[in-house]
Order: sequence, then C-alpha cells, then structure tokens
Amino acid sequence: MDGGDDTEVAAAPPPPLEWKFSQVFGERTAGEEVQEVDIISAIEFDRTGDHLATGDRGGRVVLFERTDTKDNGGSRRDLERMDYALSRHPEFRYKTEFQSHEPEFDYLKSLEIEEKINKIRWCQTANGALFLLSTNDKTIKFWKVQEKKVKKISEMNIDPSKAVGNGGVPSSSVPSSSRSHLANGGYPDRSCNDFPFPPGGIPSLRLPVVTSHETSLLARCRRVYAHAHDYHINSISNNSDGETFISADDLRINLWNLEISNQSFNIVDVKPANMEDLTEVITSAEFHPTHCNMLAYSSSKGSIRLIDLRQSALCDTHTKLFEEQEAPGSRSFFTEIIASISDIKFAREGRYILSRDYMTLKLWDINMDSGPVSTFQVHEYLRPKLCDLYENDSIFDKFECCLSGDGQRVATGSYSNLFRVFGCADGSTESTTLEASKNPMRYHSFFWRPVPTPSRPSRSLGSITRVVRRGGESPGVDANGNSFDFTTKLLHLAWHPTENSIACAAANSLYMYYA
Repeated sequence: MDGGDDTEVAAAPPPPLEWKFSQVFGERTAGEEVQEVDIISAIEFDRTGDHLATGDRGGRVVLFERTDTKDNGGSRRDLERMDYALSRHPEFRYKTEFQSHEPEFDYLKSLEIEEKINKIRWCQTANGALFLLSTNDKTIKFWKVQEKKVKKISEMNIDPSKAVGNGGVPSSSVPSSSRSHLANGGYPDRSCNDFPFPPGGIPSLRLPVVTSHETSLLARCRRVYAHAHDYHINSISNNSDGETFISADDLRINLWNLEISNQSFNIVDVKPANMEDLTEVITSAEFHPTHCNMLAYSSSKGSIRLIDLRQSALCDTHTKLFEEQEAPGSRSFFTEIIASISDIKFAREGRYILSRDYMTLKLWDINMDSGPVSTFQVHEYLRPKLCDLYENDSIFDKFECCLSGDGQRVATGSYSNLFRVFGCADGSTESTTLEASKNPMRYHSFFWRPVPTPSRPSRSLGSITRVVRRGGESPGVDANGNSFDFTTKLLHLAWHPTENSIACAAANSLYMYYA
C-alpha cells in the first residue's frame, strides 16, 4: 500500500465450513424405545479438548477420551502450532462412567429431588487426574477420576507343580528325619547331614513378586456442596483463578471455594421481600474466562447483567446491563416467554457474550450495551406455531448455545434433532443446518451403549407419551418446506475449544461432527 493511502481493508470473512459426520455413541436401533434415564442432559469438553463428559437424566456421568492425537504421536504443543482451520478427523472412545447422583427425597419439604445431571464443568487437571464438577437440582459434587494400577502377585512363593493342597512344602522335598524334628518344635542342626539344606536354597521356594501391568479408572467424590440452594440449580461455572466457582438457581448466585464444602457466599440475591413482586428469575450464569472478578448472568426477561465482585460483597447492582429494546407494537402474549434467555456463553477472549432465547441467538459486545451486535434467527418458521408450542409446553424448552474457539462461529440446537451453525465474523453470511440423526456417510466408531445399572431401575416414558397425546406435536412442514417435530429436540451441544468439532446430544445418542 502506498504511503499516501491510509485506507484500511477489512478482512474477508472465512469461507463456510463443510461439516462431516464423525462418530455416534449410543445410537438406538429402529423402533428401540429410549429409557428416560438414558437421555443426555449435559455435555462439556475440557479445556484441552482431549476429554468429553456427558451427564444423563439417570444421574450418571460418562467420560470419553480422544484417541487420534495419541495414535499419531503428536504432542499437545505440536497440535497448538497447527492452524485452527486444519480439518482433521477427531476420534473419541469411551473411557469410563460413574454414578454421580442418586434420587433423593426432602422430607422437610416433601420434595423429590431428581438425580438428573443439570451441568458438568471441568476443573484443572493435576498429576494425570481429571477433576470435574457435576450438579443436579440441589447438590454439587467434586469428582476426581484417576488411573489406578491393579497390583497382582505374579510369582507364588512355591512352585505350583510341586505344591500340596494346603500350600505347604511337599513332603517329598524334606527327609523324614527332618520332618520329625520340625514336628516336635525343634530346630534341626544345620551341621547335621540328616537335613540336607542345599547351598543355594530350596529351588521351589521363592519370594512373592507383586507387579502392576493393568490400570483401572477410579472415580472418587472428593467433596459435596449441598444445602445452599432453595431453588433448582441451573448453572455452575469455574473461575479462572482455579480456586472458586459459582452456582446459580432462580433467585441466588453463590460463590464457593473448591476446598471448602460447608460454606458459601451469597453474591447475588434477586428475591424480593414479597414474592408477589417477583418479576424475573436468574436463568444462567457464567464467570468471565480471564477476569476472575467478573461474571455475567441472564434473566427470564431477556437481559444480561455484568457484575464486578470488587464493588461489594453483595452484587445487587450490576456494572452493565445488556438488553434489546422492544419494538413498538410488537408485544404479544408470548413476547416475555420467548424473550427468556436459556443459556449464555463467554467467547474465549472474554469480549463477547453469546445468548440463546427461544427464537434467536444474540451476540453481545461487553463494551457496547446499546444492543446485540448480531442476531441469528434459529427457527423463525415456528413463530406462527407459538400457540401450539405453548399448549404442549415446548415453548419452555431450554436450548443451549456455544461458540467456536476462534470466535468466528456460533451454534445452537432446534427441533427435529437439528442444529444450526452461523458465521459471526464481519460480513459473514454462513448459515448451516445439520440433522444429528440422519446422515448417509455415517459409520460407527467405538460404538458405546449405556448399560443399565441395578441400582438405577429404568423408568417408563409416561411423561413423554402424555405430551404426545395432547396433539400439535406431530411432525409437520411449514409454508417454506421446513420440517419440524416437537418430540425430538437438540438441547445440548458443545464446541471443541481448539478445533471445528461439535458434540451434540439427541435423546440418548451423542453425535460428533467436524469440519
């Protein structure tokens, strides 16, 4: 560029990605009935992307481990040097599973507490062990998953071919005279030739040798954080300091120290003095990825509040408020319901916040609180169906959202097991729709199916079948040819932190896609 021309040329948006199917875990066969306890309710990659955790409605956590990087012998430092856009085929395999939560009953409140896993968050690893937090409606647990070597005795102290029934020395190896001395409790004279003790010892007498060739994974609950929430926990989030985390319910956000399980600090409380004055509830909360003093939480009114822990002990006043102004004359019965934010996520660098309400994805710049910088329509064709969605309670479904590690794209789920990927770079028009259950290029890799445990009896799908009978939920097609099926929905998904790879859950199946 000439010295006299100071015009800046905007960078061209990245080209659209071509998504391909990678793997499926736990896919059911045609006509197979899915047990409610096996339906996946949480998905989370760890910070490196080498491990993936899922939680289900039965209170179980299943861990998967990446294998293609190990097989290729590439170190993590080499992988970090590789271009983000480089397409590779990520492969995961089943690692282990454990029962995180059990169903409980609160006798004081006559309330049944489900074992369903609401959220999973990975913590920092140490000494090869994996640490993660999991929570149901009331109780958070801190888990440590570590490989333990299985110790076995490889050499017995006697030759099996010469051993007798009780494991003693066979009678033929000791002369009769020596046996009589030993039977009387005496000790034979070593100088006596009646006890021929060989100079090198008895060949059949060996010391036992303990070896550990095999390893097994052991999950151990390190701490239990309980009795701190009167309402259902909807979020947990780790702090960048590696020492604290937050948990949020409908009205309060508590701050915990990982090492202290018997006390927490209430940092946000939106409960009014009179519950009749309650106008909004907390729906999601997350720590800033790099600033340990900042966090954001969303509300059922469609607003996001950014708070600074340095301001006061109780952060009732927010630092910034992000909300979109309602267009005049657009208000309807469903306006406030569909405006409720079901999930928020910070971008990796922390400048942007992604939010998901019922109809849209919104990207917010934390330096600009006048409105979202981008809005993505997820399933606008369902707007004429809001009345049917309200009748069958689908309008209250809580869809999650995620961002790519480079911040170039966002993704979220929809009905009919669809998920959508949008380009959010300046000038990008990328918009891709994929179905997480039908793909002609599918192949099965490391096939895994949940195994029912005796301690957790399977439950019927009574609640689901009741919804189906109410009508309005059958698959249909709108005027533009878009198909929708209210009975199948993709609520949970996660983006790999360093690659273009997405894990998403449809019922009890975990689908992996890459680009």
